Amino acid sequence: MKTILVTGANGYIASYVRKENHHKFNWITMTRKDADLSKPEEVEAFLKDKQFDICFHTAANATTAVCEENPELAHKINVESTQKIIEACKKNQARLIFCSTEQVFNGKENHGPFNEEESVSAVTVYGKNKIECEDLIHEQLDDYLILRFSWMMGLSFDKVKASPSIIKNVMNALLHQTPTLFTCNERRCMTYAKKLAQQFEKITALDTGTYHVASKNEMTTYETAVYIAKELKASDEAIAKYILPNKERYSERFRDYRLDSSKLENLGITFGTFEENIEEILKDFGWDR
Repeated sequence: MKTILVTGANGYIASYVRKENHHKFNWITMTRKDADLSKPEEVEAFLKDKQFDICFHTAANATTAVCEENPELAHKINVESTQKIIEACKKNQARLIFCSTEQVFNGKENHGPFNEEESVSAVTVYGKNKIECEDLIHEQLDDYLILRFSWMMGLSFDKVKASPSIIKNVMNALLHQTPTLFTCNERRCMTYAKKLAQQFEKITALDTGTYHVASKNEMTTYETAVYIAKELKASDEAIAKYILPNKERYSERFRDYRLDSSKLENLGITFGTFEENIEEILKDFGWDR
């Protein structure tokens, strides 16, 4: 049985993947208590005596505002600590599974969906950090997977705390009767994290390379919010009152950084459509009644 060291072990993706695959691998966890990624030397010290076959590197600071306000801190967390992880993988002759992002395309003028061969371009600190990490991996490792994630969504359950997502945002708007803006000038893929967790073992065996993890979506973010509200049986009046179109955000340039996941689909790893993902989430958590 292979041993996986997972960073960001308490995060949504890492905890979901571990819960779904806890009997398939031996797990070594790294959390903020073990090593502070803003101090790369702590990461190096934690990894020094660890032996593993795979490193699943999920830890990062993905909060756009924090990264923009503190670019040096973001670089330490997202890039310099990743370099320490790359070095540990080389020492262990281990495979690195690196969590990248759709944000490596947020500077593109042309519209998605983008496949893995598309050149990257980012305008945010976080997106640029991830591009730099991808370059470091290409330069230094022969055995790796770069998984570019779309917006991963879901709801919290036993020992798995979901990150903010479109479905949680819509639910909060309706349940708390809080008028909430959703972007009209944006298209992005939104994927049920369960799809990744259930296919993770198969993913670990893929050939070295970059892969896009995303369901298909043709709607704007506002349109997806309205769709979810309707699936939750919200009235037209409630939708009009609480699910509001934000026509100003990105009005200067429509953003479309959807990912084309055909490469994985051709290998039998599929993520379905946004509509199918929403149906499955609502069914899994009893909101389809």
